Amino acid sequence: MVSLTSEQRDRAAGVLLGAACGDALGVPYEFAARLSATAVPEMIGGGLGPYEPGEYSDDTQMQVCVAEVAARGRGLRSDLALDGVAVRFLRWYREGASDIGAQTRTVLASVDRAGGMSAEMRRAAEDLHARTGRSAGNGSLMRTAVVALPYLEDSVAMMEAARLVSGLTHTDDLAGDACVLWCSGVRRAVLEGTYDGVREGLAYLPPSRRDRWASWLDEAEAAPPHRFSPNGFVVPALQAAWSAVTHTASLPDGLFAAVRAGDDTDTVAAIAGALLGARHGASAVPEEWRAKVHGWPDLTAEDLTALALRAAESE
Repeated sequence: MVSLTSEQRDRAAGVLLGAACGDALGVPYEFAARLSATAVPEMIGGGLGPYEPGEYSDDTQMQVCVAEVAARGRGLRSDLALDGVAVRFLRWYREGASDIGAQTRTVLASVDRAGGMSAEMRRAAEDLHARTGRSAGNGSLMRTAVVALPYLEDSVAMMEAARLVSGLTHTDDLAGDACVLWCSGVRRAVLEGTYDGVREGLAYLPPSRRDRWASWLDEAEAAPPHRFSPNGFVVPALQAAWSAVTHTASLPDGLFAAVRAGDDTDTVAAIAGALLGARHGASAVPEEWRAKVHGWPDLTAEDLTALALRAAESE
């Protein structure tokens, strides 16, 4: 079992809670008119669900599916673990999917009709990519942060797991790259309380794509989040989240900035929220948000922090 300090435990606990709070803050503004630079987003519900105040959407719902498997202590790279993720994705698709991205819906619908597990899900994702040449949406990045938690002591295994979990629905290399970078960021944030891991993750990308991603990170650091909209494509989604993170000094301000990016507000804020939570910890989440945030399958803030810790401290 991984032995974490109290500060590291707080930061690990913040990964899911930060994502869920960003998600719930972004829900009311998804695909609506972009908020002004001074507007303060609130957990008022509504959105595409429609959602209750404080209720998170598919971004966190799918990440919970991954976290449940990670918390069982078997990692996320084996066929058994990936089958467990696939089974949970399908259960969520049938029972809890209050909102779902087009690409994810196509893959899960295909597997749900035919039956099968992770291998079939991966083939369905590959078939979609072969037919359309387009499978680099933001739908795997939004759920990836928790993949870092069971691999805090093994960065190489974490990078492999990030690509495997991403590839269940999103085959494009860019989606996998984005998940590698973000998981690297979350891992370093939990361990050391810095954001250095995002750029460290560049070393784990194929050499032919490192410079391009470095340039995209540079762009995000030089411009405000709303410059990266629309953000359904994984690259601007990561850029909008990274811009929000690097241009603010606190978890609440980072989430506000992510929502103000506009377009796919709940997803960008969920992506940013996971890294912000990993850096600042669950203790940085305002009590008002902790009291409100909730979602499928009937989880509260306390449940989310406990699940994240089980994933981080699994054997």
